[in-house]
Amino acid sequence: ADGLASSGAVLGACCAAAAAAAGARRVSRRRVPRAAEDPEIDPRRSDPPSEVPPVRMPMIDTGTGDKLDVMSKLLQDRIIILGGEVKDEMAQVLVAQMLYLANESTEDITMYINSPGGSVSAGMAIFDTMQFIPCDVNTVCFGMAASMGSFLLSAGTKGKRKALPNARIMIHQPLGGAQGQATDVRIQAREILHMREILNMHLADATGQTSEQIEKDCDRDNFMTPEEAKVYGLIDEVIPTKSWPRIAKPARPAL
Repeated sequence: ADGLASSGAVLGACCAAAAAAAGARRVSRRRVPRAAEDPEIDPRRSDPPSEVPPVRMPMIDTGTGDKLDVMSKLLQDRIIILGGEVKDEMAQVLVAQMLYLANESTEDITMYINSPGGSVSAGMAIFDTMQFIPCDVNTVCFGMAASMGSFLLSAGTKGKRKALPNARIMIHQPLGGAQGQATDVRIQAREILHMREILNMHLADATGQTSEQIEKDCDRDNFMTPEEAKVYGLIDEVIPTKSWPRIAKPARPAL
């Protein structure tokens, strides 16, 4: 009996030692994270960020010890940017900026436009604010002003609507779609036609064209060069640059 007890104790001790060794091996195989400041870590091997970092805006020294981001500096100089698709969020920002600047002073506001167009309701909110505030609103197209973008370009104060020489300007009738019951489709179609008449009326007033001519010209996408847009009445001036008018533009090919 004493021999069996002694053998059992030895066997138990051996099993405990084996379990401890296995546990130690498991612990040693665990990957222990290094501290972030560990100099042995190559930063090029770190995991890439899950999101693309935002573009850093340059900071402007105001000379008083304060710094402003470039967009705030432009706003301080009464310059606002309509860039990208016209949406409700953009309209709210531009409306707020115009109301703020109009409350500060009655000096001109300059709106730079590079937009493919967008929401009619958002665009009309911007348009109505431009007409509501006492300041003149100078509009300048760079890049593109299409659809609602061209409408807002033409809505600037007459004599103060401009475009850079390689900008593209396009007008067309409003786009829309409807689904549901036949009555709902008819209501939506009637509303789109009514909105088209309103837009054509304002374009006619801005350009000097007749409403009938505007309706005809907006039936399909109608692209114009800045020179053509000036003749049409959408803008008043093509801004000269280092290369224009020194370099002549090629003629647009026929369809």
